[in-house]
Amino acid sequence: MDRVDQIGPDEHVRGPQDAALTLIEYGDFQCPYCARAHDALSGLTDELGGIRLVYRHLPLSGLHPLAELAAESAEAAAGQGKFWEMHDILFEQQRQVTDKQDLAVLAESLGLDVERFRTDVLERRHRPRVQGDLERAHHDGATGTPTFFINGVRYRGDSDQESLRQALQEALGR
Repeated sequence: MDRVDQIGPDEHVRGPQDAALTLIEYGDFQCPYCARAHDALSGLTDELGGIRLVYRHLPLSGLHPLAELAAESAEAAAGQGKFWEMHDILFEQQRQVTDKQDLAVLAESLGLDVERFRTDVLERRHRPRVQGDLERAHHDGATGTPTFFINGVRYRGDSDQESLRQALQEALGR
């Protein structure tokens, strides 16, 4: 298995390729701590001169019944070129997403082909991708969400903005 900081060609990456900071997140779209981290990182990206964010799925289905379907929905959106748009709206609208019909509403709001989206989700076409991320998470020692690796080093702090800011600034100094 690859090192945690080895980024494959099919991974979801946002931010400059040459950023001084690479943040790998194992996340769950239904996890409130992941939503808090999403908000925190949105503010820190510009402040710290760009962060390369790599998102990997770690749906905690035992805690969040829609976690796996939300991850698969993000992959269905990726199939239409809108992974990051779905990623963002899933976190921003997290409290409003209470059933799988809400996922289709989000897809429609992003201008996706809703019939294709529904078919992808109903037929679980993207389940292998999500399961692959889940297996990699376990290999990398990620068992809860969010789990972060900053420039390849496991981060064990909180997901609030100040904690993340401090950790990212320390990584810049290394």
